[in-house]
Amino acid sequence: MKSFTKAAAALGYTQSSISQMVASLENELSMKLLIRSRTGVKLTLEGEELYPFIERTILQYHSMQEKALEIKGLETGIIRVGTITSVTCHWMPMLIKGFQQIYPNVQFVFHDGDYTSIQEWSKTGVVDFRFITPPAVTGLNTINIKAGEILAVLPQNHPLAQNTAIPLSLLTKEPFILLEEGHYSEPLEAFHSIGQEPDIKYTIHDDFAIMTMAEAGLGVSILAELMLRRANYDIICLPIVPPIYRELAIGYKNKDSLPIASKYFIEYLIENADRLP
Repeated sequence: MKSFTKAAAALGYTQSSISQMVASLENELSMKLLIRSRTGVKLTLEGEELYPFIERTILQYHSMQEKALEIKGLETGIIRVGTITSVTCHWMPMLIKGFQQIYPNVQFVFHDGDYTSIQEWSKTGVVDFRFITPPAVTGLNTINIKAGEILAVLPQNHPLAQNTAIPLSLLTKEPFILLEEGHYSEPLEAFHSIGQEPDIKYTIHDDFAIMTMAEAGLGVSILAELMLRRANYDIICLPIVPPIYRELAIGYKNKDSLPIASKYFIEYLIENADRLP
């Protein structure tokens, strides 16, 4: 993150609290661990050597806490999830409602991002597990949950809107609005599979903003069908030829190190996958 402010926000502390914790640890160890500069915060050479030990200590402490909860029964706990907008909007409400009927005191913390940020959160331990598409990740265990179709998005009055399906090659001839998904993009992979490139005019990180721009006639796009459910925009959503699908999965580093609350939620998610849209 390279920022005390961002680290504090992610961990639920104030920036001054984070600064005091770091200063206390540096005093205890009698060495400087972090260097602050205009470009951000980075580890000192001593900090780089100690970081793996600090990381293991934190993981062991969390494991101890979760084991204690497991012994007592899951009465409380925090589930930290890395997710994408379509899953947050259309999967999580139903899942949380059902899960909290069984475990009413469990809390959820969502970190909504793209494939790159979610992968990074996995490395830093910001999230316990994350929703991801398997081709976009490395170094994680994944469990496939459900596949969904990806559709073409066009303005209402677009000439192609009269079609029942849109050949992917025709979308290369239109101004294209690309969803910024990090280091991996399903639409770009689809275009590359037919040896073509879209005419990208806009690159945006927000699905809803893309729908608004398509509604205004600024271009066409490709979005997940899951994201387009209940979308109140004057747009046309059509299947693509050849069809494009996105496999959604959950990913985690090590199942044994997962907090008990997250283990239970993953089990609940798998058991209820057939009910998900």
